[in-house]
Amino acid sequence: MRPASELVEFPPARLRGLPARFEAQKIAFGPVVFQCVRVAWKSGLLSRLDQTGGASVAELATGDGLSEYAISVLLETALSAGVVRREDGRYSLTPVGDNVLHDEMTQININYVHDVCYQGLFALDACLREEKPLGLKTLGDWPTVYEGLSTLPEPARASWFNFDHYYSDSAFAQALPHVFARKPRMLMDIGANTGKWSLHCLRHDPEVRLTLLDLPVQLAEARATLDQAGLLARADLHPIDILDFAAPFPDGMDAVWMSQFLTCFSAEAISHIFRRAAACLSARGSVWVLDTFWDRQRHDIASYCLINTSPYFTAIASGNSKMYESSAIVASAEAQGLRLAETIDDLGICHSLLRFERAE
Repeated sequence: MRPASELVEFPPARLRGLPARFEAQKIAFGPVVFQCVRVAWKSGLLSRLDQTGGASVAELATGDGLSEYAISVLLETALSAGVVRREDGRYSLTPVGDNVLHDEMTQININYVHDVCYQGLFALDACLREEKPLGLKTLGDWPTVYEGLSTLPEPARASWFNFDHYYSDSAFAQALPHVFARKPRMLMDIGANTGKWSLHCLRHDPEVRLTLLDLPVQLAEARATLDQAGLLARADLHPIDILDFAAPFPDGMDAVWMSQFLTCFSAEAISHIFRRAAACLSARGSVWVLDTFWDRQRHDIASYCLINTSPYFTAIASGNSKMYESSAIVASAEAQGLRLAETIDDLGICHSLLRFERAE
Protein backbone atom coordinates (compact mmCIF):
# COMPACT_ATOMS: atom_id res chain seq x y z
CA MET A 1 0.00 0.00 0.00
CA ARG A 2 1.53 3.30 -1.09
CA PRO A 3 1.98 5.93 1.67
CA ALA A 4 -0.40 8.88 1.56
CA SER A 5 2.59 11.19 1.02
CA GLU A 6 3.17 9.57 -2.39
CA LEU A 7 -0.40 9.91 -3.61
CA VAL A 8 -1.27 12.54 -6.16
CA GLU A 9 -2.03 16.10 -5.09
CA PHE A 10 -5.02 17.30 -7.05
CA PRO A 11 -5.25 19.79 -8.63
CA PRO A 12 -1.49 19.73 -9.17
CA ALA A 13 0.50 22.65 -7.80
CA ARG A 14 1.87 23.53 -11.25
CA LEU A 15 -1.63 24.47 -12.44
CA ARG A 16 -2.42 26.81 -9.59
CA GLY A 17 0.01 29.49 -10.74
CA LEU A 18 -1.31 29.85 -14.30
CA PRO A 19 -3.33 32.94 -15.27
CA ALA A 20 -6.85 32.24 -14.13
CA ARG A 21 -8.63 34.02 -16.97
CA PHE A 22 -6.71 32.14 -19.64
CA GLU A 23 -7.48 28.82 -17.97
CA ALA A 24 -11.15 29.80 -17.80
CA GLN A 25 -11.27 30.49 -21.55
CA LYS A 26 -9.72 27.09 -22.26
CA ILE A 27 -12.66 25.58 -20.40
CA ALA A 28 -15.17 27.75 -22.28
CA PHE A 29 -13.87 26.66 -25.69
CA GLY A 30 -12.90 23.12 -24.68
CA PRO A 31 -15.62 21.39 -26.76
CA VAL A 32 -14.61 23.39 -29.84
CA VAL A 33 -10.96 22.45 -29.47
CA PHE A 34 -11.87 18.80 -28.90
CA GLN A 35 -13.86 18.54 -32.12
CA CYS A 36 -11.31 20.38 -34.27
CA VAL A 37 -8.42 18.24 -33.05
CA ARG A 38 -10.50 15.08 -33.43
CA VAL A 39 -11.38 15.95 -37.04
CA ALA A 40 -7.77 16.89 -37.80
CA TRP A 41 -6.78 13.42 -36.63
CA LYS A 42 -9.63 11.50 -38.27
CA SER A 43 -9.33 13.30 -41.60
CA GLY A 44 -5.68 12.31 -41.91
CA LEU A 45 -4.45 15.90 -41.60
CA LEU A 46 -2.20 15.18 -38.62
CA SER A 47 -0.91 12.06 -40.34
CA ARG A 48 0.12 14.09 -43.41
CA LEU A 49 1.98 16.55 -41.21
CA ASP A 50 3.76 13.61 -39.59
CA GLN A 51 4.69 12.05 -42.93
CA THR A 52 5.94 15.26 -44.51
CA GLY A 53 7.64 16.69 -41.44
CA GLY A 54 5.75 19.94 -42.01
CA ALA A 55 3.65 21.61 -44.72
CA SER A 56 1.76 24.75 -45.60
CA VAL A 57 -2.01 24.93 -45.87
CA ALA A 58 -1.75 25.13 -49.66
CA GLU A 59 0.42 22.00 -49.79
CA LEU A 60 -1.97 20.11 -47.54
CA ALA A 61 -4.93 21.03 -49.75
CA THR A 62 -3.49 19.55 -52.94
CA GLY A 63 -5.13 16.15 -52.45
CA ASP A 64 -8.79 15.10 -52.67
CA GLY A 65 -9.53 15.94 -49.04
CA LEU A 66 -10.28 19.18 -47.24
CA SER A 67 -10.16 22.65 -48.79
CA GLU A 68 -7.67 25.32 -47.78
CA TYR A 69 -10.43 26.99 -45.79
CA ALA A 70 -11.26 23.81 -43.85
CA ILE A 71 -7.60 23.03 -43.21
CA SER A 72 -6.91 26.53 -41.95
CA VAL A 73 -9.82 26.31 -39.49
CA LEU A 74 -8.63 23.00 -38.08
CA LEU A 75 -4.93 23.84 -37.91
CA GLU A 76 -5.42 27.26 -36.33
CA THR A 77 -7.42 25.67 -33.52
CA ALA A 78 -4.81 22.92 -33.25
CA LEU A 79 -2.16 25.66 -33.06
CA SER A 80 -4.00 27.35 -30.20
CA ALA A 81 -4.12 24.02 -28.35
CA GLY A 82 -0.44 23.25 -28.81
CA VAL A 83 -1.14 20.29 -31.09
CA VAL A 84 0.82 21.83 -33.96
CA ARG A 85 3.39 24.60 -34.31
CA ARG A 86 3.79 27.07 -37.20
CA GLU A 87 7.04 28.51 -38.54
CA ASP A 88 7.23 30.59 -41.73
CA GLY A 89 3.70 29.53 -42.67
CA ARG A 90 4.43 25.79 -42.34
CA TYR A 91 2.72 23.60 -39.79
CA SER A 92 4.28 20.61 -38.02
CA LEU A 93 3.34 18.35 -35.14
CA THR A 94 4.27 19.06 -31.53
CA PRO A 95 4.71 16.29 -28.94
CA VAL A 96 1.04 16.84 -28.05
CA GLY A 97 0.04 16.25 -31.67
CA ASP A 98 2.27 13.19 -31.80
CA ASN A 99 0.30 11.75 -28.88
CA VAL A 100 -3.01 12.42 -30.61
CA LEU A 101 -1.71 10.65 -33.70
CA HIS A 102 0.11 7.72 -32.15
CA ASP A 103 -0.88 7.17 -28.52
CA GLU A 104 -3.43 4.37 -28.09
CA MET A 105 -4.83 5.66 -24.79
CA THR A 106 -5.40 9.14 -26.21
CA GLN A 107 -7.19 7.76 -29.25
CA ILE A 108 -9.37 5.42 -27.19
CA ASN A 109 -10.35 8.29 -24.91
CA ILE A 110 -11.16 10.61 -27.82
CA ASN A 111 -13.33 7.98 -29.52
CA TYR A 112 -15.10 7.18 -26.26
CA VAL A 113 -15.86 10.81 -25.45
CA HIS A 114 -17.10 11.56 -28.97
CA ASP A 115 -18.97 8.36 -29.85
CA VAL A 116 -20.45 7.56 -26.43
CA CYS A 117 -20.60 10.73 -24.34
CA TYR A 118 -20.57 13.90 -26.41
CA GLN A 119 -24.20 14.28 -27.47
CA GLY A 120 -25.62 12.93 -24.23
CA LEU A 121 -23.64 15.39 -22.11
CA PHE A 122 -25.76 18.20 -23.56
CA ALA A 123 -28.44 17.09 -21.07
CA LEU A 124 -26.06 16.95 -18.08
CA ASP A 125 -27.82 19.66 -16.09
CA ALA A 126 -31.14 17.82 -16.21
CA CYS A 127 -29.40 14.48 -15.54
CA LEU A 128 -27.83 15.87 -12.39
CA ARG A 129 -31.11 17.28 -11.10
CA GLU A 130 -33.13 14.13 -11.78
CA GLU A 131 -30.28 11.63 -11.27
CA LYS A 132 -31.33 9.80 -14.41
CA PRO A 133 -29.25 9.09 -17.54
CA LEU A 134 -31.35 11.30 -19.81
CA GLY A 135 -28.49 11.64 -22.29
CA LEU A 136 -28.68 7.91 -23.03
CA LYS A 137 -31.55 8.56 -25.45
CA THR A 138 -28.94 9.73 -27.96
CA LEU A 139 -27.81 6.09 -28.18
CA GLY A 140 -30.98 4.08 -27.53
CA ASP A 141 -34.05 3.51 -25.40
CA TRP A 142 -32.91 1.70 -22.25
CA PRO A 143 -33.23 2.49 -18.51
CA THR A 144 -29.42 2.38 -18.19
CA VAL A 145 -26.63 1.79 -20.67
CA TYR A 146 -26.02 -1.71 -19.32
CA GLU A 147 -29.21 -3.14 -20.77
CA GLY A 148 -28.15 -1.85 -24.17
CA LEU A 149 -24.44 -2.68 -24.32
CA SER A 150 -24.81 -5.60 -26.71
CA THR A 151 -26.96 -3.57 -29.10
CA LEU A 152 -25.37 -0.11 -28.91
CA PRO A 153 -25.18 1.47 -32.36
CA GLU A 154 -21.79 1.69 -34.00
CA PRO A 155 -19.36 3.31 -33.54
CA ALA A 156 -20.53 3.80 -29.93
CA ARG A 157 -20.47 0.07 -29.18
CA ALA A 158 -16.90 -0.43 -30.38
CA SER A 159 -15.72 2.72 -28.60
CA TRP A 160 -17.42 1.71 -25.33
CA PHE A 161 -15.89 -1.77 -25.26
CA ASN A 162 -12.48 -0.55 -26.41
CA PHE A 163 -12.49 1.96 -23.55
CA ASP A 164 -13.72 -0.56 -20.96
CA HIS A 165 -11.37 -3.37 -21.95
CA TYR A 166 -8.32 -1.15 -22.43
CA TYR A 167 -8.40 -0.13 -18.79
CA SER A 168 -9.76 -3.26 -17.09
CA ASP A 169 -7.78 -5.83 -19.10
CA SER A 170 -4.51 -4.07 -18.34
CA ALA A 171 -4.70 -5.14 -14.70
CA PHE A 172 -6.04 -8.69 -15.00
CA ALA A 173 -2.71 -10.50 -15.41
CA GLN A 174 -1.21 -8.72 -12.39
CA ALA A 175 -4.30 -9.28 -10.24
CA LEU A 176 -4.52 -13.03 -10.85
CA PRO A 177 -1.60 -14.10 -8.59
CA HIS A 178 -3.01 -12.05 -5.69
CA VAL A 179 -6.47 -13.59 -5.97
CA PHE A 180 -5.25 -17.15 -6.47
CA ALA A 181 -2.60 -17.01 -3.74
CA ARG A 182 -5.47 -17.94 -1.39
CA LYS A 183 -6.42 -20.90 -3.64
CA PRO A 184 -10.15 -20.18 -4.09
CA ARG A 185 -12.19 -23.13 -5.33
CA MET A 186 -15.45 -21.20 -5.78
CA LEU A 187 -15.10 -17.75 -7.32
CA MET A 188 -17.91 -15.36 -8.20
CA ASP A 189 -17.52 -12.76 -10.95
CA ILE A 190 -20.12 -10.03 -10.32
CA GLY A 191 -20.74 -7.94 -13.40
CA ALA A 192 -19.14 -10.54 -15.64
CA ASN A 193 -19.65 -8.46 -18.79
CA THR A 194 -18.21 -10.39 -21.75
CA GLY A 195 -16.57 -13.00 -19.48
CA LYS A 196 -12.95 -11.89 -19.92
CA TRP A 197 -12.00 -12.08 -16.22
CA SER A 198 -13.74 -15.45 -15.83
CA LEU A 199 -11.82 -16.70 -18.85
CA HIS A 200 -8.52 -15.61 -17.25
CA CYS A 201 -9.42 -17.43 -14.03
CA LEU A 202 -10.50 -20.68 -15.67
CA ARG A 203 -7.32 -20.79 -17.71
CA HIS A 204 -5.17 -19.91 -14.70
CA ASP A 205 -6.46 -22.65 -12.37
CA PRO A 206 -7.97 -25.89 -13.72
CA GLU A 207 -9.64 -26.60 -10.35
CA VAL A 208 -11.52 -23.33 -9.83
CA ARG A 209 -15.23 -23.04 -10.58
CA LEU A 210 -16.73 -19.72 -11.66
CA THR A 211 -20.15 -18.27 -10.98
CA LEU A 212 -20.96 -15.37 -13.29
CA LEU A 213 -23.54 -12.77 -12.24
CA ASP A 214 -24.96 -10.23 -14.67
CA LEU A 215 -27.99 -9.24 -16.69
CA PRO A 216 -29.19 -11.97 -19.07
CA VAL A 217 -28.12 -10.07 -22.18
CA GLN A 218 -24.56 -9.77 -20.86
CA LEU A 219 -24.40 -13.38 -19.71
CA ALA A 220 -25.23 -14.45 -23.25
CA GLU A 221 -21.99 -12.81 -24.41
CA ALA A 222 -20.03 -14.31 -21.50
CA ARG A 223 -21.44 -17.74 -22.32
CA ALA A 224 -20.25 -17.42 -25.91
CA THR A 225 -16.78 -16.35 -24.74
CA LEU A 226 -16.35 -19.32 -22.40
CA ASP A 227 -17.97 -21.79 -24.79
CA GLN A 228 -15.61 -20.78 -27.58
CA ALA A 229 -12.67 -21.38 -25.23
CA GLY A 230 -14.03 -24.81 -24.21
CA LEU A 231 -14.36 -23.76 -20.56
CA LEU A 232 -18.10 -23.44 -20.11
CA ALA A 233 -18.33 -26.71 -18.13
CA ARG A 234 -16.69 -25.08 -15.07
CA ALA A 235 -18.92 -22.00 -15.18
CA ASP A 236 -22.35 -21.35 -13.69
CA LEU A 237 -24.26 -18.45 -15.21
CA HIS A 238 -26.59 -16.72 -12.76
CA PRO A 239 -28.85 -14.05 -14.32
CA ILE A 240 -29.61 -11.24 -11.88
CA ASP A 241 -30.67 -7.63 -11.70
CA ILE A 242 -28.16 -6.24 -9.22
CA LEU A 243 -30.60 -3.44 -8.42
CA ASP A 244 -33.09 -5.97 -7.08
CA PHE A 245 -31.74 -5.62 -3.55
CA ALA A 246 -33.80 -8.57 -2.30
CA ALA A 247 -32.10 -10.96 -4.74
CA PRO A 248 -29.37 -12.89 -2.85
CA PHE A 249 -26.05 -13.95 -4.34
CA PRO A 250 -25.22 -17.67 -4.54
CA ASP A 251 -23.41 -18.64 -1.33
CA GLY A 252 -20.29 -20.61 -0.41
CA MET A 253 -17.89 -18.34 -2.32
CA ASP A 254 -14.18 -18.33 -1.53
CA ALA A 255 -13.71 -15.19 -3.58
CA VAL A 256 -16.10 -12.53 -4.82
CA TRP A 257 -14.67 -10.45 -7.64
CA MET A 258 -15.81 -7.03 -8.88
CA SER A 259 -13.81 -5.28 -11.59
CA GLN A 260 -14.75 -1.72 -12.57
CA PHE A 261 -18.20 -2.63 -11.33
CA LEU A 262 -19.07 -0.52 -8.30
CA THR A 263 -18.61 2.68 -10.28
CA CYS A 264 -21.78 1.69 -12.14
CA PHE A 265 -23.94 2.13 -9.03
CA SER A 266 -25.13 4.70 -6.52
CA ALA A 267 -23.81 4.76 -2.97
CA GLU A 268 -27.02 3.11 -1.76
CA ALA A 269 -26.74 0.30 -4.30
CA ILE A 270 -23.06 -0.27 -3.44
CA SER A 271 -24.05 -0.75 0.19
CA HIS A 272 -26.55 -3.46 -0.80
CA ILE A 273 -23.98 -5.13 -3.06
CA PHE A 274 -21.48 -5.36 -0.21
CA ARG A 275 -24.18 -6.67 2.14
CA ARG A 276 -25.00 -9.55 -0.20
CA ALA A 277 -21.33 -10.16 -1.05
CA ALA A 278 -20.45 -10.47 2.64
CA ALA A 279 -23.36 -12.87 3.19
CA CYS A 280 -22.29 -15.24 0.40
CA LEU A 281 -18.68 -15.70 1.54
CA SER A 282 -17.27 -18.96 2.82
CA ALA A 283 -15.58 -18.89 6.23
CA ARG A 284 -12.23 -17.69 4.85
CA GLY A 285 -13.59 -15.95 1.78
CA SER A 286 -12.54 -12.55 0.42
CA VAL A 287 -14.24 -9.80 -1.54
CA TRP A 288 -11.94 -8.34 -4.19
CA VAL A 289 -12.56 -4.91 -5.72
CA LEU A 290 -10.44 -3.89 -8.72
CA ASP A 291 -11.08 -0.30 -9.70
CA THR A 292 -9.64 3.03 -10.76
CA PHE A 293 -9.83 5.27 -7.69
CA TRP A 294 -8.88 8.84 -8.49
CA ASP A 295 -7.41 9.43 -5.02
CA ARG A 296 -4.92 6.55 -5.37
CA GLN A 297 -3.18 7.66 -8.57
CA ARG A 298 0.53 8.32 -8.79
CA HIS A 299 0.15 10.80 -11.68
CA ASP A 300 -2.11 13.85 -11.71
CA ILE A 301 -3.22 13.25 -15.32
CA ALA A 302 -4.69 9.90 -14.27
CA SER A 303 -6.75 11.61 -11.57
CA TYR A 304 -7.87 14.20 -14.12
CA CYS A 305 -9.08 11.55 -16.59
CA LEU A 306 -10.87 9.53 -13.92
CA ILE A 307 -12.64 12.48 -12.33
CA ASN A 308 -13.86 13.59 -15.75
CA THR A 309 -15.26 10.16 -16.51
CA SER A 310 -17.88 10.64 -13.77
CA PRO A 311 -20.22 12.80 -15.91
CA TYR A 312 -20.52 9.86 -18.33
CA PHE A 313 -22.07 7.83 -15.51
CA THR A 314 -24.45 10.70 -14.77
CA ALA A 315 -25.60 11.44 -18.32
CA ILE A 316 -25.26 8.08 -20.09
CA ALA A 317 -24.74 5.11 -17.79
CA SER A 318 -26.99 5.21 -14.74
CA GLY A 319 -27.68 8.76 -13.60
CA ASN A 320 -26.38 8.28 -10.06
CA SER A 321 -22.95 6.64 -10.13
CA LYS A 322 -19.40 7.97 -10.55
CA MET A 323 -15.69 7.34 -10.22
CA TYR A 324 -15.37 7.03 -6.45
CA GLU A 325 -12.58 7.77 -4.02
CA SER A 326 -11.29 4.60 -2.39
CA SER A 327 -12.28 5.88 1.05
CA ALA A 328 -15.96 5.91 0.04
CA ILE A 329 -15.80 2.27 -1.08
CA VAL A 330 -13.97 1.18 2.06
CA ALA A 331 -16.50 2.94 4.29
CA SER A 332 -19.39 1.28 2.46
CA ALA A 333 -17.83 -2.17 2.85
CA GLU A 334 -17.09 -1.63 6.52
CA ALA A 335 -20.69 -0.60 7.16
CA GLN A 336 -21.73 -4.05 5.89
CA GLY A 337 -19.52 -6.08 8.20
CA LEU A 338 -16.37 -6.26 6.09
CA ARG A 339 -12.88 -4.98 6.85
CA LEU A 340 -10.13 -3.87 4.49
CA ALA A 341 -7.43 -6.56 4.66
CA GLU A 342 -5.13 -5.55 1.81
CA THR A 343 -4.56 -2.75 -0.71
CA ILE A 344 -2.43 -3.19 -3.82
CA ASP A 345 -1.78 -0.11 -5.95
CA ASP A 346 -0.34 0.46 -9.43
CA LEU A 347 -1.85 -2.52 -11.23
CA GLY A 348 -2.28 -2.16 -14.97
CA ILE A 349 -2.64 1.42 -16.13
CA CYS A 350 -4.21 3.00 -13.06
CA HIS A 351 -5.90 0.34 -10.92
CA SER A 352 -5.92 -0.51 -7.24
CA LEU A 353 -6.99 -3.87 -5.83
CA LEU A 354 -8.79 -3.94 -2.47
CA ARG A 355 -9.32 -7.15 -0.53
CA PHE A 356 -12.01 -7.33 2.15
CA GLU A 357 -12.72 -10.01 4.73
CA ARG A 358 -15.55 -10.47 7.21
CA ALA A 359 -14.83 -8.18 10.14
CA GLU A 360 -15.36 -10.89 12.75
